[in-house]
Amino acid sequence: MYAESEYIMLSALQHYLFCPRQCALIHLEQVWAENRFTAEGRVLHERTDSGLSQKQGKISTVRALPIRSGRLGLSGQADVVEFHEDGGVFPVEYKRGRPKKDRCDAVQLCAQALCLEEMLKVEIPEGALFYGQSRRRHPVVFDDELRRLTNKTVAQVHDLLDRRATPMAVYSKKCDQCSLYSACLPKSCTAGRSVRKYLAGMLRGSDEKDAQHALRDDSGSLFEQGG
Repeated sequence: MYAESEYIMLSALQHYLFCPRQCALIHLEQVWAENRFTAEGRVLHERTDSGLSQKQGKISTVRALPIRSGRLGLSGQADVVEFHEDGGVFPVEYKRGRPKKDRCDAVQLCAQALCLEEMLKVEIPEGALFYGQSRRRHPVVFDDELRRLTNKTVAQVHDLLDRRATPMAVYSKKCDQCSLYSACLPKSCTAGRSVRKYLAGMLRGSDEKDAQHALRDDSGSLFEQGG
């Protein structure tokens, strides 16, 4: 069991699977910036973040439900959790855009299910991801494979944050859509080009420019004296 001071945020799992460096920048260095994609996601979550609950028929819906797991050392909130009269629990995570090729969103949703299972002492077989572009739910089955991947990712994020070391950047096309592009410098701080080396190069360039300016000034002064 983890102490509360050791808990990590549920969102860190999705950040880690997208990019470990992004995860470290956000959750270690407290770096954040917004772009069109994060703004669209924020707007999509406005209703779920309201905390309003409702009941329709045999289903009670709770929004922005605080959840946690002492076993995994996780905390955060579930966008939507549906409670059925037969005892079933069904979490729904809202995402902008469309379904991704990787399983980062599914892992985040599965982690929510694991938290709910621990809190409510129930078994949750499935949930859903709601994407803003398609405007429909995509079912996610919490099978053994996804649960193993989720537990593995939780352990990896704990290890990353415990080591308190931000990984080097590895540039790929997805970097161009990341809101932290300017802070990350993925094309400048790749393996072999650390921030220290990058800044040193910038300083060398600045010193060379200063020297050139000084040389031009000295030449001009000498020319005037000789005239």
